[in-house]
Amino acid sequence: MLFQVGGEGTRPTFFEMAAAQQLPASLRAALTYSLGVFALRRSFLHKILDYEDEFFAALMLILEGHSLRTTDASFAESLYGLRRKSARLRLRKDSARKDSSEEVQHSGLEKRQRILSVVFLVVLPYFKSKLHAIYNKEREARLRESLWGTEDQGFDETDFFTGEESIVTREPSGNEELSVRVQLATKIKKFIAVCYPWIHASSEGLSFTYQLLYLLDATGFYSLGLQALGIQVCRATGQELMDTSSRISKIRNHERDRLRGPPWLKMMEWWYQSAEERLSAPTVYPPPPPPPAPTMAKEGIPLPPNRSLCALCLQKRANPSVVTVSGFVFCYSCVFKYVTKYKRCPVTLIPASVDQIRRLFHDT
Repeated sequence: MLFQVGGEGTRPTFFEMAAAQQLPASLRAALTYSLGVFALRRSFLHKILDYEDEFFAALMLILEGHSLRTTDASFAESLYGLRRKSARLRLRKDSARKDSSEEVQHSGLEKRQRILSVVFLVVLPYFKSKLHAIYNKEREARLRESLWGTEDQGFDETDFFTGEESIVTREPSGNEELSVRVQLATKIKKFIAVCYPWIHASSEGLSFTYQLLYLLDATGFYSLGLQALGIQVCRATGQELMDTSSRISKIRNHERDRLRGPPWLKMMEWWYQSAEERLSAPTVYPPPPPPPAPTMAKEGIPLPPNRSLCALCLQKRANPSVVTVSGFVFCYSCVFKYVTKYKRCPVTLIPASVDQIRRLFHDT
């Protein structure tokens, strides 16, 4: 499951980091498409699609939390053989550029850094997705208003398609608290519609800047979030991969012992058995026993004492051929004439045809 793309040293290439960053978005698109296809047959899956952001955030919270706890890396980074390490910078005024091993001291992640990593990997993308959805709705509402004008007069087609919003704004509400809440929600949405483009542009600009600097080897941090957390992403060494595998095995054994019970024992053993263990231990079955030798008929032709002779001509077999229904070997010309005439095996008298005669190219 773990693999490395290429490059030298412990510093990942730009393409490894970009691939690890784009993997969650690709995973979300694949899950959304799959659920949409299954929802055509199972209508209850539409409820999951209605809460797509919450469902994906919960899924990534489980994956990222487990991955950071066991491998010190995000879910995507662990697939590319990368690890997160705490970086302590040492400033040097006498030299503008030094080797990264001299400027940065690496150590394992702290608990605080794991928690904040989950926040940056799951919580912030979730809020960004919700803000993007609110902004899109407000933009569509403003576009509809610019095309159809304000909805102060009479009932028209737009009232039908935006029924809930028009009912709330048109009906004189006697509940002032509800009116205040609606006004507050409207102001918040308008504020988001105004500020979100600037926030999004700033975020994308900072991301582009850090990625460009990382590509030019001007910084060891791929994003602003990693630098704020004091974390650098490095390639995992062979010893770290072995330690990670041992740690995961210990966690599996602990969970297996904790959930051990008669009904669940076999299921948990199968669930926690990795694909590598199943593939590395192929099942070897003993060869099946040979079929029993066919019985020779009393009226059949007896076999000669020398097994290299043909039972029909009692000469050394020429062009040996076998009758597949019995397994006995004769000369090809002898057995062909006999089977053509009698339609049976000469020794066992089992019915046979010339199509069941096979040439043997090595006489044993």
